Amino acid sequence: MKYFETQFMDEASNFIASLEPKTIQKLFYHIELAEHTNDPKLFKKLRDEIWEFRSNFNGLQIRLLAFWDKSNKKKCLVIASHGIIKKSDKMPVKEIDKAIQLRQKYFNAKIK
Repeated sequence: MKYFETQFMDEASNFIASLEPKTIQKLFYHIELAEHTNDPKLFKKLRDEIWEFRSNFNGLQIRLLAFWDKSNKKKCLVIASHGIIKKSDKMPVKEIDKAIQLRQKYFNAKIK
């Protein structure tokens, strides 16, 4: 059973495109797993309405920040706002703030 579908904002798509092909493959594998399971090792709430896809590959801690869009009653969407390669265990506050701003921009554009 698929719990949600993932869509990518431009910044997330550009980030993914900047990665090595094998890294991209592993990231999409982890996203696919997250869509079918409830595993905080793959998809975890950070703060407020912001979540993260978690993927570790080749010594890199790859994170895609995301948020839920439940406005469509037929399918549940998770929107990936942007991505980073983490260098420490803590998620930088500025990245969460950026995801909050991108979430606001997404919903504002949806209203128009």
